[in-house]
Amino acid sequence: MSKPFDWDLLRSFLAVARSGKLTLAARRLKVDHSTLSRRIAALETSLKAKLFDRSLNGYTLTLDGERLLAEAERIEAAVMTIQSEIAEESTAVSGTVRIGSPDGFGTCFLAPRIGALAERHPDLDIELVATPRSFSLSKREADIAIGLSNPGHARLYTLKLTDYELGVYGAAHRVRDWQDVAEAADLQRKPFVSYIDDLIYTPELDYLPLIARALTTRMKSSNLMAQAEAVAAGAGLAVLPCFLAEGDARFTRLLPDKLRLIRTFYMSVHEDTRKLARIKATMDFLVEAIRSAGQRFLPG
Repeated sequence: MSKPFDWDLLRSFLAVARSGKLTLAARRLKVDHSTLSRRIAALETSLKAKLFDRSLNGYTLTLDGERLLAEAERIEAAVMTIQSEIAEESTAVSGTVRIGSPDGFGTCFLAPRIGALAERHPDLDIELVATPRSFSLSKREADIAIGLSNPGHARLYTLKLTDYELGVYGAAHRVRDWQDVAEAADLQRKPFVSYIDDLIYTPELDYLPLIARALTTRMKSSNLMAQAEAVAAGAGLAVLPCFLAEGDARFTRLLPDKLRLIRTFYMSVHEDTRKLARIKATMDFLVEAIRSAGQRFLPG
Protein backbone atom coordinates (compact mmCIF):
# COMPACT_ATOMS: atom_id res chain seq x y z
CA MET A 1 0.00 0.00 0.00
CA SER A 2 1.69 3.18 -1.23
CA LYS A 3 -0.18 5.64 0.96
CA PRO A 4 -1.90 5.21 4.31
CA PHE A 5 -5.62 5.82 4.50
CA ASP A 6 -7.75 6.93 7.41
CA TRP A 7 -11.25 6.27 8.72
CA ASP A 8 -12.70 9.20 6.76
CA LEU A 9 -11.74 7.41 3.55
CA LEU A 10 -13.53 4.26 4.65
CA ARG A 11 -16.57 6.25 5.76
CA SER A 12 -16.63 7.88 2.34
CA PHE A 13 -16.35 4.49 0.65
CA LEU A 14 -19.21 3.08 2.74
CA ALA A 15 -21.46 6.05 1.95
CA VAL A 16 -20.94 5.69 -1.81
CA ALA A 17 -21.25 1.90 -1.71
CA ARG A 18 -24.57 2.13 0.14
CA SER A 19 -26.14 4.92 -1.89
CA GLY A 20 -24.68 4.14 -5.30
CA LYS A 21 -24.64 7.89 -5.99
CA LEU A 22 -21.76 10.30 -5.36
CA THR A 23 -24.01 13.33 -4.85
CA LEU A 24 -26.34 11.48 -2.47
CA ALA A 25 -23.41 10.12 -0.44
CA ALA A 26 -21.88 13.62 -0.29
CA ARG A 27 -25.10 15.04 1.13
CA ARG A 28 -25.23 12.33 3.78
CA LEU A 29 -21.64 13.03 4.79
CA LYS A 30 -22.19 16.81 4.55
CA VAL A 31 -19.26 17.36 2.19
CA ASP A 32 -19.21 18.54 -1.42
CA HIS A 33 -19.10 15.91 -4.14
CA SER A 34 -15.65 16.94 -5.37
CA THR A 35 -14.19 16.30 -1.89
CA LEU A 36 -15.88 12.93 -1.79
CA SER A 37 -14.60 12.06 -5.26
CA ARG A 38 -11.05 12.89 -4.16
CA ARG A 39 -11.42 10.67 -1.09
CA ILE A 40 -12.55 7.71 -3.20
CA ALA A 41 -9.67 8.29 -5.61
CA ALA A 42 -7.21 8.48 -2.70
CA LEU A 43 -8.53 5.22 -1.27
CA GLU A 44 -8.25 3.47 -4.61
CA THR A 45 -4.70 4.78 -5.00
CA SER A 46 -3.67 3.67 -1.53
CA LEU A 47 -5.11 0.19 -2.10
CA LYS A 48 -3.94 0.00 -5.72
CA ALA A 49 -7.41 -1.27 -6.62
CA LYS A 50 -10.45 -0.07 -8.53
CA LEU A 51 -13.36 -0.10 -6.09
CA PHE A 52 -16.20 1.22 -8.26
CA ASP A 53 -17.37 1.05 -11.84
CA ARG A 54 -18.63 4.51 -12.75
CA SER A 55 -21.52 5.06 -15.15
CA LEU A 56 -24.32 7.53 -15.81
CA ASN A 57 -26.48 5.43 -13.48
CA GLY A 58 -24.09 5.77 -10.55
CA TYR A 59 -21.37 3.82 -8.77
CA THR A 60 -21.33 0.01 -8.73
CA LEU A 61 -18.93 -2.01 -6.59
CA THR A 62 -16.24 -4.04 -8.34
CA LEU A 63 -15.11 -7.39 -6.94
CA ASP A 64 -12.39 -5.58 -4.99
CA GLY A 65 -15.02 -3.14 -3.78
CA GLU A 66 -17.23 -5.99 -2.57
CA ARG A 67 -14.33 -7.45 -0.61
CA LEU A 68 -13.52 -4.09 0.93
CA LEU A 69 -17.17 -3.52 1.84
CA ALA A 70 -17.22 -6.55 4.16
CA GLU A 71 -14.02 -5.44 5.90
CA ALA A 72 -15.08 -1.79 6.10
CA GLU A 73 -18.35 -2.73 7.78
CA ARG A 74 -16.44 -4.74 10.39
CA ILE A 75 -14.23 -1.72 11.05
CA GLU A 76 -17.31 0.50 11.24
CA ALA A 77 -18.83 -1.81 13.85
CA ALA A 78 -15.62 -1.64 15.91
CA VAL A 79 -15.59 2.16 15.74
CA MET A 80 -19.18 2.27 16.94
CA THR A 81 -18.30 0.00 19.84
CA ILE A 82 -15.49 2.37 20.80
CA GLN A 83 -17.90 5.31 20.66
CA SER A 84 -20.50 3.64 22.86
CA GLU A 85 -18.29 1.81 25.37
CA ILE A 86 -14.75 3.17 25.56
CA ALA A 87 -15.58 6.81 24.87
CA GLU A 88 -18.64 6.53 27.15
CA GLU A 89 -20.85 8.28 24.64
CA SER A 90 -23.77 7.24 26.82
CA THR A 91 -23.12 10.31 28.95
CA ALA A 92 -23.92 12.67 26.06
CA VAL A 93 -26.78 12.26 23.60
CA SER A 94 -25.61 14.07 20.48
CA GLY A 95 -25.23 13.63 16.74
CA THR A 96 -27.82 12.71 14.13
CA VAL A 97 -30.45 9.99 14.29
CA ARG A 98 -32.56 9.07 11.27
CA ILE A 99 -35.93 7.40 11.84
CA GLY A 100 -37.51 5.59 8.90
CA SER A 101 -41.26 5.19 9.27
CA PRO A 102 -44.42 4.40 7.30
CA ASP A 103 -46.00 7.64 6.15
CA GLY A 104 -49.14 7.46 8.28
CA PHE A 105 -47.38 6.61 11.54
CA GLY A 106 -44.56 9.05 10.90
CA THR A 107 -46.78 11.95 9.88
CA CYS A 108 -49.78 11.55 12.18
CA PHE A 109 -48.16 10.12 15.28
CA LEU A 110 -44.42 10.77 15.38
CA ALA A 111 -44.19 14.22 13.81
CA PRO A 112 -46.38 15.96 16.43
CA ARG A 113 -44.32 14.37 19.22
CA ILE A 114 -40.78 14.51 17.87
CA GLY A 115 -40.24 18.04 19.17
CA ALA A 116 -40.35 16.65 22.72
CA LEU A 117 -37.36 14.43 21.88
CA ALA A 118 -35.46 17.46 20.55
CA GLU A 119 -36.24 19.43 23.72
CA ARG A 120 -35.06 16.54 25.88
CA HIS A 121 -31.77 16.27 23.99
CA PRO A 122 -30.78 19.69 22.57
CA ASP A 123 -27.62 18.32 20.89
CA LEU A 124 -29.53 15.62 19.00
CA ASP A 125 -30.36 16.23 15.34
CA ILE A 126 -33.43 14.28 14.23
CA GLU A 127 -34.29 13.18 10.70
CA LEU A 128 -37.77 11.71 10.26
CA VAL A 129 -38.26 9.92 6.94
CA ALA A 130 -42.00 9.28 6.74
CA THR A 131 -42.60 7.54 3.45
CA PRO A 132 -44.31 4.35 2.21
CA ARG A 133 -41.32 2.04 1.83
CA SER A 134 -39.07 -0.40 3.66
CA PHE A 135 -35.71 0.78 5.02
CA SER A 136 -32.42 -1.10 4.83
CA LEU A 137 -30.52 -0.78 8.08
CA SER A 138 -27.51 -2.59 6.63
CA LYS A 139 -27.25 0.14 3.98
CA ARG A 140 -27.72 2.79 6.70
CA GLU A 141 -30.84 4.16 5.03
CA ALA A 142 -32.07 4.73 8.58
CA ASP A 143 -30.71 4.29 12.09
CA ILE A 144 -34.10 3.17 13.41
CA ALA A 145 -36.70 1.57 11.15
CA ILE A 146 -40.39 1.27 11.94
CA GLY A 147 -42.05 -1.50 9.96
CA LEU A 148 -45.11 -3.73 9.77
CA SER A 149 -43.27 -7.03 10.06
CA ASN A 150 -40.45 -8.52 12.08
CA PRO A 151 -37.46 -8.72 9.70
CA GLY A 152 -36.06 -11.67 11.65
CA HIS A 153 -32.48 -10.76 10.75
CA ALA A 154 -29.68 -11.99 12.98
CA ARG A 155 -27.82 -8.66 12.83
CA LEU A 156 -30.88 -6.63 13.78
CA TYR A 157 -32.43 -5.96 17.16
CA THR A 158 -36.22 -5.82 16.75
CA LEU A 159 -38.82 -4.78 19.30
CA LYS A 160 -42.60 -4.95 18.97
CA LEU A 161 -43.95 -1.44 19.52
CA THR A 162 -47.69 -2.01 19.44
CA ASP A 163 -50.60 -3.65 17.70
CA TYR A 164 -52.96 -1.22 15.99
CA GLU A 165 -56.49 -1.41 14.67
CA LEU A 166 -57.82 -0.47 11.24
CA GLY A 167 -61.38 -0.02 10.05
CA VAL A 168 -63.40 1.09 7.04
CA TYR A 169 -64.00 4.86 6.98
CA GLY A 170 -65.88 7.29 4.80
CA ALA A 171 -66.47 11.03 4.73
CA ALA A 172 -68.71 12.24 7.56
CA HIS A 173 -70.40 14.76 5.27
CA ARG A 174 -71.40 11.90 2.95
CA VAL A 175 -72.87 9.76 5.72
CA ARG A 176 -76.14 9.29 3.80
CA ASP A 177 -74.18 7.43 1.11
CA TRP A 178 -73.12 4.79 3.63
CA GLN A 179 -76.40 4.33 5.55
CA ASP A 180 -77.43 1.28 3.55
CA VAL A 181 -74.27 -0.65 4.51
CA ALA A 182 -75.32 -3.35 6.98
CA GLU A 183 -72.91 -6.14 6.03
CA ALA A 184 -69.48 -6.38 4.49
CA ALA A 185 -71.07 -7.62 1.24
CA ASP A 186 -72.90 -4.28 0.91
CA LEU A 187 -69.54 -2.59 0.38
CA GLN A 188 -69.34 -4.09 -3.11
CA ARG A 189 -71.69 -1.34 -4.27
CA LYS A 190 -69.48 1.43 -2.87
CA PRO A 191 -66.40 3.12 -4.37
CA PHE A 192 -63.10 2.56 -2.55
CA VAL A 193 -59.79 4.35 -2.23
CA SER A 194 -56.82 2.02 -1.89
CA TYR A 195 -53.15 1.35 -2.61
CA ILE A 196 -51.72 0.95 -6.11
CA ASP A 197 -51.36 -2.81 -6.43
CA ASP A 198 -47.80 -2.98 -7.75
CA LEU A 199 -46.58 -0.35 -5.29
CA ILE A 200 -47.71 -2.14 -2.12
CA TYR A 201 -44.31 -2.48 -0.45
CA THR A 202 -45.37 -5.00 2.21
CA PRO A 203 -48.17 -7.62 2.16
CA GLU A 204 -49.57 -6.32 5.45
CA LEU A 205 -51.04 -3.38 3.48
CA ASP A 206 -53.06 -5.52 1.08
CA TYR A 207 -56.32 -4.98 2.96
CA LEU A 208 -59.18 -5.04 0.46
CA PRO A 209 -59.32 -8.81 -0.15
CA LEU A 210 -59.87 -9.19 3.60
CA ILE A 211 -62.84 -6.81 3.63
CA ALA A 212 -65.07 -8.11 0.85
CA ARG A 213 -64.92 -9.58 -2.63
CA ALA A 214 -65.12 -7.58 -5.85
CA LEU A 215 -64.76 -4.14 -4.32
CA THR A 216 -64.77 -1.22 -6.75
CA THR A 217 -61.69 0.99 -6.51
CA ARG A 218 -62.23 4.54 -7.73
CA MET A 219 -58.87 5.99 -6.73
CA LYS A 220 -55.48 4.52 -5.85
CA SER A 221 -52.43 6.05 -4.20
CA SER A 222 -49.16 4.71 -2.81
CA ASN A 223 -49.45 7.23 0.04
CA LEU A 224 -51.74 6.65 3.03
CA MET A 225 -52.09 10.36 3.78
CA ALA A 226 -53.26 10.98 0.21
CA GLN A 227 -55.83 8.20 0.60
CA ALA A 228 -57.09 9.72 3.85
CA GLU A 229 -57.47 13.17 2.30
CA ALA A 230 -59.35 11.71 -0.65
CA VAL A 231 -61.71 9.88 1.69
CA ALA A 232 -62.30 13.04 3.75
CA ALA A 233 -63.21 14.86 0.54
CA GLY A 234 -65.78 12.19 -0.34
CA ALA A 235 -63.93 10.19 -3.01
CA GLY A 236 -64.91 6.87 -1.45
CA LEU A 237 -64.32 4.50 1.42
CA ALA A 238 -60.93 3.23 2.60
CA VAL A 239 -59.29 1.04 5.19
CA LEU A 240 -57.56 3.49 7.53
CA PRO A 241 -55.68 3.11 10.82
CA CYS A 242 -57.79 4.13 13.77
CA PHE A 243 -54.95 6.25 15.17
CA LEU A 244 -55.31 8.40 12.06
CA ALA A 245 -59.08 8.55 11.62
CA GLU A 246 -60.61 8.29 15.12
CA GLY A 247 -61.17 11.69 16.66
CA ASP A 248 -61.11 13.39 13.26
CA ALA A 249 -64.58 14.80 12.62
CA ARG A 250 -64.13 14.48 8.86
CA PHE A 251 -64.41 10.66 9.07
CA THR A 252 -67.14 8.22 10.00
CA ARG A 253 -66.50 4.53 10.58
CA LEU A 254 -68.59 1.77 8.98
CA LEU A 255 -69.38 -1.58 10.62
CA PRO A 256 -66.96 -1.15 13.54
CA ASP A 257 -68.20 -4.34 15.21
CA LYS A 258 -67.88 -6.43 12.05
CA LEU A 259 -64.87 -5.03 10.16
CA ARG A 260 -61.77 -4.79 12.32
CA LEU A 261 -58.21 -5.51 11.18
CA ILE A 262 -55.14 -5.70 13.42
CA ARG A 263 -51.59 -4.98 12.33
CA THR A 264 -48.35 -4.48 14.27
CA PHE A 265 -45.60 -1.88 14.33
CA TYR A 266 -42.05 -3.15 14.94
CA MET A 267 -38.94 -1.09 15.65
CA SER A 268 -35.60 -2.38 14.36
CA VAL A 269 -32.02 -1.16 14.78
CA HIS A 270 -28.70 -2.62 13.75
CA GLU A 271 -26.96 -4.57 16.49
CA ASP A 272 -23.79 -2.53 15.89
CA THR A 273 -25.54 0.75 16.74
CA ARG A 274 -28.25 0.03 19.29
CA LYS A 275 -26.04 0.83 22.29
CA LEU A 276 -25.06 4.26 20.96
CA ALA A 277 -26.51 6.96 23.17
CA ARG A 278 -28.39 8.78 20.40
CA ILE A 279 -29.96 5.52 19.21
CA LYS A 280 -30.85 4.25 22.67
CA ALA A 281 -32.33 7.59 23.72
CA THR A 282 -34.49 7.74 20.59
CA MET A 283 -35.66 4.15 20.98
CA ASP A 284 -36.60 4.79 24.61
CA PHE A 285 -38.51 7.90 23.55
CA LEU A 286 -40.48 6.01 20.88
CA VAL A 287 -41.45 3.25 23.31
CA GLU A 288 -42.52 5.86 25.86
CA ALA A 289 -44.57 7.78 23.28
CA ILE A 290 -46.42 4.62 22.25
CA ARG A 291 -47.21 3.70 25.85
CA SER A 292 -48.40 7.23 26.62
CA ALA A 293 -50.82 7.10 23.70
CA GLY A 294 -53.09 4.77 25.64
CA GLN A 295 -55.93 3.38 23.53
CA ARG A 296 -55.24 5.43 20.44
CA PHE A 297 -53.87 2.40 18.61
CA LEU A 298 -56.47 -0.08 19.85
CA PRO A 299 -59.65 1.95 20.50
CA GLY A 300 -61.90 -1.11 20.47
